[in-house]
Amino acid sequence: MSRYSSLKSLALLLGLALGTGAAHPATALAGGAAPATTQGSGVYYEIFVRAWYDTNGDGIGDLNGVTAKLDYLKSLGISGIWLMPINVSPSYHGYDITDYYGINPQYGTVADLQHLVDEAHKRGIAVTMDMVINHTGSDHPWFADAQKTGEAHRDWYTWSLQRPDLRAISATDTPIWHQGGEGWYIGVFGGHMPDLNYDNPAVRAEMIKVGQYWLGKGVDGFRLDAAKHIYVDFKSDEHSPKAVQKNAAWWTEYHAALAKVNPNVTLVGEVSAKSPRELAPYLKPLGSIFDFPLAEQLILSARGEQTGRLDQLLKDTYAAYAIAGDAPHIDSTFLSNHDQERVMSRLDGNLDHMRMAAAMLLTLPGRPYIYYGEELGMEGRKPDENLREPMRWQREAGPGESRWKPSSVNQGQAVSVQAEQDDPTSLFNTYRTLIGWRAQSGALRDGKLEVVGTGNPHLFAFWRDDGKQRVLVVHNLSGKAIAWKPAAKLLPRKGAVLFKSKPEVTLVHGQLSLPAYSSAVVQ
Repeated sequence: MSRYSSLKSLALLLGLALGTGAAHPATALAGGAAPATTQGSGVYYEIFVRAWYDTNGDGIGDLNGVTAKLDYLKSLGISGIWLMPINVSPSYHGYDITDYYGINPQYGTVADLQHLVDEAHKRGIAVTMDMVINHTGSDHPWFADAQKTGEAHRDWYTWSLQRPDLRAISATDTPIWHQGGEGWYIGVFGGHMPDLNYDNPAVRAEMIKVGQYWLGKGVDGFRLDAAKHIYVDFKSDEHSPKAVQKNAAWWTEYHAALAKVNPNVTLVGEVSAKSPRELAPYLKPLGSIFDFPLAEQLILSARGEQTGRLDQLLKDTYAAYAIAGDAPHIDSTFLSNHDQERVMSRLDGNLDHMRMAAAMLLTLPGRPYIYYGEELGMEGRKPDENLREPMRWQREAGPGESRWKPSSVNQGQAVSVQAEQDDPTSLFNTYRTLIGWRAQSGALRDGKLEVVGTGNPHLFAFWRDDGKQRVLVVHNLSGKAIAWKPAAKLLPRKGAVLFKSKPEVTLVHGQLSLPAYSSAVVQ
């Protein structure tokens, strides 16, 4: 079923049951209206500034545009934002930085960033920056100075004066050696992004100084780009205990140094991995990492309408984290980011599947991240530029819309903030409702996880317990109604539905009835 036929099939009553009318931005509660709450949801939102909102008419999103749309984020229930690179860079994406202490002039000034931080904090929204710490841009003055042996910054990068094996492959499956002024240098992500040499104490001290500088401007923390590639450079380093150990030692040093400026600094590492065991060593040094294996499985489970490996993956994840001595930790969960095809495209435009992917993400433990436009159902397939297209604010393009590139998809006016805010059945309002559940429930926000076997491959169930509240979350991933009557000790007869995504969800005499593509939170 396409996104549009699925949308048409939804009754207006569904939106009302979700608590998504304009008058009630938060959550549907069984038995009454949503109570007022000042508790944050803990949900973060990734923003590509260039594509977000333009305040000076040049067609490029800017920092003042992020400030201008903070109330939108607040209405969605967002507790924090991650800004993709905003430092000086010659590229559209910003991952080849040439000045770590400056702001890309297309985006604004340091003063604009400080204004954004101040306004965000007034609304209870934290601000984290992308810290591109593994490599610089090839146009950086440090690298220009490093071209000749004997220069001050020569050892800030890794060089070979003798011709290396140019067939050697990096951990990202690209050629690792690139020719420079005198010799060859390592660049895991290409010749335009030379890797910094973290065996050099001067490099370590400088990158700590950079982080402390931005914390001093009020920024709350950083998303750490390519966090595992500080020492995992060659393909042969991928499963090297020594390389992982050196990575962990550096991040421990970095975290401790930043905590001297802000004891509560938020760090989250990009550690691309296929298994929880690969992620676990980074949890303790950083405090949080993106859970790539879980993101992939959530999409597969939503698309296939079955839990599949999801139950076992979650058990394996928390077992691996416990062995690594991670406590306390935050599992940063997500569905997609700027490097991956957008979720709605991977789900072939199926709105029901998209809702269920969001419902699972936003009821599981951790700190969920939403990629901008995901809440609207924006589509986008590779190449990367098409994953980072302008945010859709109005039905018709108008003032403030980013024009940095034309759209590669034809989704029409319905996929816009203006259209979806006015539609109680929209995906935007589904997201707003789910985030509202999280804000109102300590168990959903902070509780531990205990996976529950249901005996039905289409039902995904788990307990969340924060010590004060214990709730059972159940998702029907399928297109058919399911009646589930678990053992009495699992679901007491006096249990009550706290949140439900559709009005037909009922709990009668210990039997939970779930219509197609629905979720329930039982207390």
